[in-house]
Amino acid sequence: MPVFLLPDDLPVFPDPRQAEPEGLLALGGGLEPARLLLAYSRGIFPWSSEGEPLMWFSPSPRMVLRLPGDLHVGRSLRKQLRRRPLRITLDLEFAAVMAACAEPRDGQEQTWITAGIVASFTALHRLGVAHSVEVWDGETMVGGLYGLAIGGAFFGESMFSRESGASKQGFIALARQLIRWDYRLIDCQMTTGHLGGLGGQELEREAFLAALDEAVRAPGRLGPWRFDAAPTASEADDTDAASTALTPTA
Repeated sequence: MPVFLLPDDLPVFPDPRQAEPEGLLALGGGLEPARLLLAYSRGIFPWSSEGEPLMWFSPSPRMVLRLPGDLHVGRSLRKQLRRRPLRITLDLEFAAVMAACAEPRDGQEQTWITAGIVASFTALHRLGVAHSVEVWDGETMVGGLYGLAIGGAFFGESMFSRESGASKQGFIALARQLIRWDYRLIDCQMTTGHLGGLGGQELEREAFLAALDEAVRAPGRLGPWRFDAAPTASEADDTDAASTALTPTA
């Protein structure tokens, strides 16, 4: 498959079906909000390190959670959540969450969350499109994640934990809120055991693109986001103890 070179002055993308086997689709272009929104709505995302050419990917298979049915909280995790519930907020510390996610992981020297990515997602956050989840132990932020929303789809970008299970609590709380808002899909991009244990499943390209197209056409909501004051009736009646443990506070 060819790798396409994108123009700098026009937000266009080739069909993601033309991506190389590992997912590389195109090089170049820019990170302006209009281009990012077009890319994500078509199942394409940027993934480069500082100093590298801007690269755009659309891998297959793709890990997703299709809402409302895919979210899974296993018995051992429910016990953990009961023992150690944490306070969870939305869109309170977007910059701090991005900075924490951008810290290189163990064994890594660089991060794909470059200065350009930070600037672009900060602009999308100001537009009410990019969102953060913060997880707190008292007044200390111990975990979080960020991503962007288009229609009824949420595109998870990165998460971090400074305390065991913190990012899982944030992810579960977000997924429950998205279910309340009738969102259809969480795109997790890459397959990981962490997300697979929470209900993530792999979709091959055609199935993913069909689910994505349906989701982005659904109604969404612009930010700033806040959790609902109380769980829905179905959650209140749910025997899953995580519903109580994860009732978030804004």
